[in-house]
Amino acid sequence: MTTVRRTGSSRALAGLIALASLAVLAPSALACPFCSAVSLTFSEEINNSAVAVIAKLVQAPPKADDQNSSLEAAKAKFEIIRVLKGEEALGKGRAIETVYFGDSPVGATFLIMGIDPPTINWGTPIAISERGMEYVAKAMELPKEGPDRLDFFQNYLEDSDEMLARDAYDEFAKAPYSVVLGLKDRMHHDKIIEWVRSTQIPVSRRRLYMTMLGVCGKPDDLPMIEEMIKSKDRQTKGALDALVAAYLTLKGPDGMPLVEELFLKNKDAEYTDTYATIMALRFHGTEEKIIPKPRLLEGFRAMLDRPQLADLVIPDLARWEDWSVRDRLVDLFKKADDDSNWVRVPVINYLRACPLPAAKEQLDELAKLDPETFKRANAFFPLAASSAAPPAAGDKAAEKNEASKTPVAGAPEATTPPGKASAALALPATNDPDAPAAAASNLPVMGGLALAAVLLACAFWAILKGGQQAAS
Repeated sequence: MTTVRRTGSSRALAGLIALASLAVLAPSALACPFCSAVSLTFSEEINNSAVAVIAKLVQAPPKADDQNSSLEAAKAKFEIIRVLKGEEALGKGRAIETVYFGDSPVGATFLIMGIDPPTINWGTPIAISERGMEYVAKAMELPKEGPDRLDFFQNYLEDSDEMLARDAYDEFAKAPYSVVLGLKDRMHHDKIIEWVRSTQIPVSRRRLYMTMLGVCGKPDDLPMIEEMIKSKDRQTKGALDALVAAYLTLKGPDGMPLVEELFLKNKDAEYTDTYATIMALRFHGTEEKIIPKPRLLEGFRAMLDRPQLADLVIPDLARWEDWSVRDRLVDLFKKADDDSNWVRVPVINYLRACPLPAAKEQLDELAKLDPETFKRANAFFPLAASSAAPPAAGDKAAEKNEASKTPVAGAPEATTPPGKASAALALPATNDPDAPAAAASNLPVMGGLALAAVLLACAFWAILKGGQQAAS
């Protein structure tokens, strides 16, 4: 039972972290959907500074010893050779003294930034090559956003200068996906293919290159992508979320059967692979218009045959207002065991969002079966309506489907009028103009952050309690 408890706690934590992440997504344009920036870019750091210069080391600090170990004694002297920002704040002075612990020789060049003029507080010098100096200078002249900006940085992706390669990657990782799309005709297709194939490149970067391949790829690239998706080698199919997304972008709805067979319907598929595939489908439901929503929902519904992982897709089914699975979810709730009991809170929130009258009756039934879980759902999402709203007057489609109990195959049972879906699900905002207004949470961003903090605190408490139970 120890293993079960620990596994359950981990899955519960994963679910709560996922909900927390969904809760804090702002409705603004999303950055690269599968990329995570490593740090601030040079441009961001310079923009956050009052002064930025390229300077040459002219005198290294004396070697530290026990009698001479203060920060003041660790200062080196630099000579400014190029001003990138803050000419007025800098004045006529061209000498800098700042703390430096490196071992670069006299004559080496550095990027140094400062704040709080007129007495400028200089930051840590960053060693930079001659190419790096030109890179930073040109970056400062680029448009603040748009494809023309990315066109410059793509020339430094996987650059031999690791610092420049990392900075160029971060620029792409922070760019909205719509801007990446705008670069389509100027992308270096053959280089991207080479980078996607290379298992020597970190997975984080390959996610970006797979996303770019989905933008500029060709039908001839599909056999390679299919081979990678089917591979048993973990390195080959690293960054599976971006890989599946790129495959579906190029293949369209005809790519769904392979994805379902390998990762959604396959009960032996690894959890990480299944979750990555779900992330790819979410991307297509919000950022792309290639696969119709009913077809994506069909893929999500396949997960309901895997009760231990069904909680991963229930918020998506509610977000896209697929009320056709209401009875199946109630059945999952009733049959949940120690390996799948985390499905219960998402089921309750799904029913709270559902506008059909039968959902209220089912909520009442489940509240009697498991009052503790019902309280937990209300505690996690206190701002949600405690009961589902009935269909709006004149919503004949919803009334008809509810009466007949025969939903249209492959499509949601009814479409909720805008504003009816509950905020209880803390679902992400979407850039999809066709999505109902209710798809996004009505919580403000700060409210979402507070909710995320509560969820994470509860999750870690559950982990600690689970560990204590396991130890006993």
